Amino acid sequence: MALAISSTALSTLPNREIRQKLFPERKATSLHSKFLTNATKGGVSSVCEPLPPDRPLWFPGSSPPEWLDGSLPGDFGFDPLGLGSDPELLKWFAQAELMHARWAMLGVSGILIPELLEKMGYIDNFSWYDAGAREYFADPTTLFVVQLGLMGWVEGRRWADMVNPGSVDIEPKLPHKTNPKADVGYPGGLWFDPVMWGRGSPEPVMVLRTKEIKNGRLAMLAFVGFWFQAIYTGEGPIENLMAHIADPGHCNIFSAFTSH
Repeated sequence: MALAISSTALSTLPNREIRQKLFPERKATSLHSKFLTNATKGGVSSVCEPLPPDRPLWFPGSSPPEWLDGSLPGDFGFDPLGLGSDPELLKWFAQAELMHARWAMLGVSGILIPELLEKMGYIDNFSWYDAGAREYFADPTTLFVVQLGLMGWVEGRRWADMVNPGSVDIEPKLPHKTNPKADVGYPGGLWFDPVMWGRGSPEPVMVLRTKEIKNGRLAMLAFVGFWFQAIYTGEGPIENLMAHIADPGHCNIFSAFTSH
């Protein structure tokens, strides 16, 4: 992905230092104005404060490509293949990564929470890896068709919103209330942001969105790890974690390369 970064770029700094690094006090300069202008191009949000030129990068001391100007959440200048050099492609890449990140966070939660509930005795015989082979209230074909239809409808509306921002807005129209400005990928409003965390001042909004995409990237990596663990050990992530804690010298990543 054009926006993939090292998730530890900011995690090693205290929160106060992170905020000072991301958003130092500065006067309105022509360079700053350029970043503010770029923030509205190519579908980039206009409610986020772009990161400054001296923002933390995936590799300290490196120079980010010109198309990664700090206006996207989670932009730490990593694009060695130049995949985001086309503004239209960059817009799609950003939205694709955001949706994959959110699905990954839901997927990881759907693996960890039931497994924890099984450990606590609330459910029996849970296995996320074999979930597709089990019997449910309907046959697999019916479930697949229903899911295909529902997901197609949702993805179609998301695509329409990218092509024409705000065209699929479902926010209630009230005479005394000003609805939030259309922001692709972040619908907000009553249904998706009832406490209005994502509609504050630009700098905190950028911080929140950066945290979301970093957690999403971590979830995507975690899911790949869960998958490989399930293939190799036949157990879930909680079981693998407990085994590692009990015997870290033998139950670790290196044991996958040793013969039994």
